[in-house]
Amino acid sequence: MQITTPLSDELGRYLDLSGLELKLTAQNMANVDVPGYRTVGFDFAEAMKQQMGTALAARGDGPAGANSGLDGVDVVKVDGLVERPDGNNVSMDREGMKMAEAQLKFRVGEELLKHQFSRVMDAIREDK
Repeated sequence: MQITTPLSDELGRYLDLSGLELKLTAQNMANVDVPGYRTVGFDFAEAMKQQMGTALAARGDGPAGANSGLDGVDVVKVDGLVERPDGNNVSMDREGMKMAEAQLKFRVGEELLKHQFSRVMDAIREDK
């Protein structure tokens, strides 16, 4: 038996996006010495907004035809970074900050999800 709530589903999407951000940041860091490598990323706020639209559409509360899952996340090359002579534009300082930010987002999502499941369990116990 699977127990979910609309909020827990949305928090799951939030955690998925945070995990993707961590993965892309780690990928950028791993390719810091690869000539010609270009930093990749995505707009977290826009992706979360899109995921929320997907959740609303699935419940019948929002626009139909929204993409589902992380397939709809628009991962792009990041512009405006300083490029080295070898064509690589990865900045370890920037990626370190992005990693810390993504870890913080993930921890917040995790705590919110724990709290949500705790409330569901309290409601189940109260019903007995």
